[in-house]
Amino acid sequence: MSIVLTAFSRPRLFPRVPRGNTIQDCSAEQFEQHLNTHAPFKVLDGYAPFCKLHVYENWTSTRCLTVPITEANRHQLRSGYEARNREELPVLVRWFEGVESPRANYLVVILYSAEQLAKEGSPIDADWGIVGCIYTAEPEEVPMAPITMMRNALGVEEGGSGVPLDRDAYARAVAFWESNANWRP
Repeated sequence: MSIVLTAFSRPRLFPRVPRGNTIQDCSAEQFEQHLNTHAPFKVLDGYAPFCKLHVYENWTSTRCLTVPITEANRHQLRSGYEARNREELPVLVRWFEGVESPRANYLVVILYSAEQLAKEGSPIDADWGIVGCIYTAEPEEVPMAPITMMRNALGVEEGGSGVPLDRDAYARAVAFWESNANWRP
């Protein structure tokens, strides 16, 4: 099985100007090499048959992606409209500023099959393409953001995958994201 970074994930996980809330201590090429030469700690099913989650013990100093919202840090939450790339519509997002999370214990790599990526207009020369990575304390998936679920349901032409909205999964995601937020340095 071969794994590569997609054009979508590379700038998000390995930006030109490194940030404290992205993957640390390795290049994009070293990251790909590690995934292709080390077995995952655990493999989880994703939200659709074309999606798999490979859980790796964190070999970097990468920090957790999310921070619990408390009364002590709520005043540090920020929000704004952002697009993940030039082709997508901006959506409302929120994040912490001035809050730093602990080192992640696990990197949960989100993989899409080559067939799905071709369907979405992003063909790859591998079996699986990395579309994202979640940095977590536990070897489990953090629920997909509700707006990502909606974008997926809108279809490929709006930057999604075409998978219909699952109301139960959406409710679980809302419960998680109401009490947690991403952080930015």
